[in-house]
Amino acid sequence: MGAEAKAPLLEGRRGATPAQTLGNIVVSIVGTGVLGLPYAFRTSGWLAGALGVAGAGAATFYCMLLLLDCRDKLREQEEEVDHDGNYTYGDLGEKCFGAIGRYFTEVTIILSQTGGSVAYLVFIGQNICSVFPTTAAGGEEPPRRVSPASVVLAVLLPAEAALSFIRSLSSLAPFSILADACTVLAVATVVREDVQLLAGRGGSPFQGRSALAGLWGVPFACGVAVFCFEGFCLTLALEASMSDRRRFRPVLLHAIAGVTAVYVCFGVCGYLAYGDVTRDIVTLNLPNNWSTAAVKIVLCVALALTFPVMMHPIHEIVEARLFPSAGGWARKRAAVQACRVAVVGAVTAVACFVPAFGEFAAFVGSTVCALLSFVLPALFHLRLVGAAASAWRRAVDGGFLLLGLAFAAHGLYTVVSGL
Repeated sequence: MGAEAKAPLLEGRRGATPAQTLGNIVVSIVGTGVLGLPYAFRTSGWLAGALGVAGAGAATFYCMLLLLDCRDKLREQEEEVDHDGNYTYGDLGEKCFGAIGRYFTEVTIILSQTGGSVAYLVFIGQNICSVFPTTAAGGEEPPRRVSPASVVLAVLLPAEAALSFIRSLSSLAPFSILADACTVLAVATVVREDVQLLAGRGGSPFQGRSALAGLWGVPFACGVAVFCFEGFCLTLALEASMSDRRRFRPVLLHAIAGVTAVYVCFGVCGYLAYGDVTRDIVTLNLPNNWSTAAVKIVLCVALALTFPVMMHPIHEIVEARLFPSAGGWARKRAAVQACRVAVVGAVTAVACFVPAFGEFAAFVGSTVCALLSFVLPALFHLRLVGAAASAWRRAVDGGFLLLGLAFAAHGLYTVVSGL
């Protein structure tokens, strides 16, 4: 497999069963972004947010199918060649546009994974600060608030630099499962608080809540929604892990539909419960008591342990370029370790300058994630399958290509205009 492929978490000796594949898809998709959905719904309105998340889910599923079609086309073309039939995202880029296509695809994967890794650090920093909001100050000075940047630099940088030396994904898989379990726990805690607030308020839960908060809030919600569908580049690896690959598409449909429904319900409930005071990370809206503090701490610890999984594709792509020889790790161990520490340090430095989780997630989702999830699949499909496809299918691919580019351009414009 290529550098961007991650080993599935669940797999039998003869390949993953449909149930295991369903679990792998959900684990690869669901991440911390789900806890930013209520804020996205606050920005766009509950109806616009629901439509945006549903649209993002449908578009993600369609573009995943485009990748599978591209892979099937390559298998047909190379069925007489000694090839195992397994292709990575970078392989598709190279088959379509040569070395430039591979480099561009891998750079996009690096940027996407970097965005997700930075979001992890920002998320941890803000939640830790909410648990320990102030530090004692002497004399008559007011207490000082602990900044997320200080948490990232003082706590996370040394820990993540040490964890970056772990090269085996199988060793990190339990931490990834733990992180997803903690995310589910955090979501359940938020939903419990949402239900209690809505039940105690009485009346219609939609009273005082906007269905459409503004036209420009819709792209923001879509950006967060696209960010929430992590693991897009693992589509080919997940399909290759199945014992019966013909059943992957219906399993993928069930997984995407289920995750999308949960995202919509969670975003709507969070916004209806907290309204205009919904924070960019909804766990920050939870009351300050020992139970919610414990949930935040456990979630942050689990995410910190999962951070190396997010960084793994970055390390492998960078090391494949800097240390191409097969024995690179054995002969250049110190150099590789220094490279990993430098990469982690660079990501940590970026996280220190990110002001808010919600805006950053929307920016990453609407730019590099849009390129990775919509633009490249449509472009590869037009290149590989377009000649044999119907005019209607080519028009749909072209529409996704243009829409993804416009979406990315809007995200960049929003950031630049806000500087």
